[in-house]
Amino acid sequence: MATATVRIPAEKRDVLRIIAGIERTEMKTILSDLIDEYIERHKETLDLLSHPEWVEAIEQGEAEVDAGVPGKGLDELED
Repeated sequence: MATATVRIPAEKRDVLRIIAGIERTEMKTILSDLIDEYIERHKETLDLLSHPEWVEAIEQGEAEVDAGVPGKGLDELED
């Protein structure tokens, strides 16, 4: 596995060291877990952005909201 150097402010690094000590784990394990969680949280966004037609629909919707176009009621929506 390739490695990377990450700069962490001293205050955060110290807190991570304390947590790692309490959990009896290594800081690299904590950071890897945090990165995995971050990626998982953003998978849906990446999926959405990989469909240009969806991005276009979202942008159109945002433009309509900005222009003050009235929305539809729940009973007007298609299934």
